[in-house]
Amino acid sequence: MAPIRRLKRVAASQPGFLNLKSNSGAADSPGGRRKRLNKNKKKNWNKYSDINDVEGFLADVRLQERTTGGLLSEKSDESLFFLDAGPPKKAQLRVVEPEEEKKGRRGKVSRPLRIDLILQHDSLIPPPKDVLAYQLPNAKKLRRIAQKAEQLAAKGVVPRRQKRLPLDGTAKKAALEANNNPERAFYDIWNQESKDTADPWYLQQTGKTRVKRPERLSEKPSVLPAVEVIASGGSYNPDFFSHQALLQVAHEVEVKKQKAEDKLVKQLAVNRENIATEETIFREQVEGLVEEEREDDAANEEEGVAVGAIVVAVKKTEKQRKKERADKIKEQRRWAHRVRSDKRQQLFQLRSIKTSIKQQEEDTKEKRIQRKSNQEAQKAQPRRLGKLKFQPQDMEVQLSDELAGSLRQLKPEGSVLKDRFKSLQKRNLIEPRERAKFKRRLKLKYVEKRAFREVT
Repeated sequence: MAPIRRLKRVAASQPGFLNLKSNSGAADSPGGRRKRLNKNKKKNWNKYSDINDVEGFLADVRLQERTTGGLLSEKSDESLFFLDAGPPKKAQLRVVEPEEEKKGRRGKVSRPLRIDLILQHDSLIPPPKDVLAYQLPNAKKLRRIAQKAEQLAAKGVVPRRQKRLPLDGTAKKAALEANNNPERAFYDIWNQESKDTADPWYLQQTGKTRVKRPERLSEKPSVLPAVEVIASGGSYNPDFFSHQALLQVAHEVEVKKQKAEDKLVKQLAVNRENIATEETIFREQVEGLVEEEREDDAANEEEGVAVGAIVVAVKKTEKQRKKERADKIKEQRRWAHRVRSDKRQQLFQLRSIKTSIKQQEEDTKEKRIQRKSNQEAQKAQPRRLGKLKFQPQDMEVQLSDELAGSLRQLKPEGSVLKDRFKSLQKRNLIEPRERAKFKRRLKLKYVEKRAFREVT
């Protein structure tokens, strides 16, 4: 009990603590023999420790802060006590009422409603300050930049941004016009475009103008419409000729697919000439067993050339060198004379040269027109955006015996979701994709349970 009494004495002797609730009547009355506990273990600290007096002390401190705004020991005597000089006299009661108080019809002061008094904040503790409301992003960096600007201004250094401004005075601020001036500029306040009254050079150098959006970003990746209308032969009750035309198109598509498959089978087929026969098998087995006589040694002796001999270069004489130099100069002169004669000959070919130049220009113009038309046609084709190539969707067509006379008997074909997915791929909005294949990393393990084993 000694440590508990010591703790109570320490709590009661705290500076600024005045207990509002009287606990003098409560006496410690130990009931029976005190249980001996092992206090050197952490699990017994909170279980067998008496902290009621400490909690009472803290609750009393919170009560003083809510009711008086602080501890009573820190308050002055004037705020806690007042001098009672008896009932006030009639002359003192006649005090001019402030203008803020509202009076009723009979001159009575209107009091606030009780519901308003209940909802009022009765605690004198100020609400906690929201630190995040006063914080700025990059406040430390902005403070450091402002300090550096002040230091440069004190030294008389002009910033680089201010140096880049024009010196002719075109960037001066325009004088503010009065609101009642009828000659001031008129603009639509509901217009989305902002009114820039500053100099364009100033707006460009200070970075206040928006960057011009490139025109290529506004272009569509494909000229195809979002929803393609099927041919008239795909109606539920089509015309005979339009339906036959659609069947012909579907037939050509299937024939093209069949030709591609046949070509692949033909390329992968085994050539009969490469098939092994009994003769080729026997020849392969006896190869290397029969030695063929060769006369390599005799051929080498007839040549009479020593293998690995070093060829010695013969030194040219002065006469040979002069002759080679003269032949080289003669050849250069002959080539220059031929070039001059060709140029003189071209003077008589001006008409044919002009005709050839005109023909080249026409060919170039035709190639340019063809290239432009190919580019326009390429816009309607799906591009290669990924590793997979775009595969068009199968045509949804019904045979002649499958046609229905009314919408009620019509059988739906295809999928709207798949059609939209293929349309996005065809218009180059997404790359062609395949369904992800599930690959099991670990093999399945079959376990025979005990209950099943008992039954069998």
